[in-house]
Amino acid sequence: MSTSAPWDVLCVGDVVTDTAIELIRDASTITYTDTDGPWLAMRSGAKLPFAGFQDFDAAGNAANAAVACRRLGLRTALASDVGKDATGERIAARLQEHGVDTALLHVHPEQQSNHHFVLRHGAERTILVKHHEFAYAWSAPEPPPRWVCFSSLSEHAGAYQDEIAGWLGEHTDVRLAFQPGTLQVRAGVDPLRSVYARAEVVVMNREEAVTVTGGDHADVPGLLARLHDLGPALVVVTDGPDGAYASDGDEQLWMPLYPDPAPPVERTGAGDAFASTFVAALARGETVRTALRWAPVNSMSVVQRVGGQAGLLPLAELERLLADAPAGYAPVPLPDRAP
Repeated sequence: MSTSAPWDVLCVGDVVTDTAIELIRDASTITYTDTDGPWLAMRSGAKLPFAGFQDFDAAGNAANAAVACRRLGLRTALASDVGKDATGERIAARLQEHGVDTALLHVHPEQQSNHHFVLRHGAERTILVKHHEFAYAWSAPEPPPRWVCFSSLSEHAGAYQDEIAGWLGEHTDVRLAFQPGTLQVRAGVDPLRSVYARAEVVVMNREEAVTVTGGDHADVPGLLARLHDLGPALVVVTDGPDGAYASDGDEQLWMPLYPDPAPPVERTGAGDAFASTFVAALARGETVRTALRWAPVNSMSVVQRVGGQAGLLPLAELERLLADAPAGYAPVPLPDRAP
């Protein structure tokens, strides 16, 4: 696959249309917490009214990353798969509206595109997912991109992941960032060991780091070290309201959140915004410390809107918000973090 010039960032992963359904917060739909965590409960067999719904075409980890990088001024493409249907057509059109190159968007005849349903309950969401079994095949970009951002794929994509890993092994000048999706985290390290070893940057949340490494949730330095043992030079672990942690193997840093101007509206895409903005900063030549300052700003903005892309910021607006950041908004060495 030839392009006129190398992309700055090629994002790789499944693309979906999300239908976000806003549930009514009343006695018919409740949340509760037990030893296994928070739960959303609805009475079986009931007819439950809902407040409304909204479709979001071209969603998913990789597409969110592609839009984020494009808005931050990088030449960006998405390698993904859709069916030959109206949903796939809308996905392609939406990516093109965002300025994301769709040269590597593969269209599969007689198949449906991925369509997920997001149950919104306040700022939290529960997602019903189905990944279609596409005949995945890697189309090697020529010239190679400067960065590849690799993320969520279906459980049917094992051979495809091996193809990508093989191509990355042959193109050592391409810098790799890996943000594993839910199914990739559940699959464990072994199917993706070569990807972890090849990655320059790995980003995941704290719970995912525990699942991937088998480490102790309470031992953040240990989780960072265990992720380094898999091979990546730079590891980042996000921790929701407690900020994020990063390590280059020599120094471990903690980064606070950028303050929310209002309570979050919805948290879909916050992690994608953090990971892609961190990588975009590096792709633009910024330092790790600067990338850590950039990433929470976009996460903050995303949770103020419904959907994973509406709040993604252009570079000028991100820089304005950074200029207005409160005192102390900066990464600090992990041992120096105040309890």
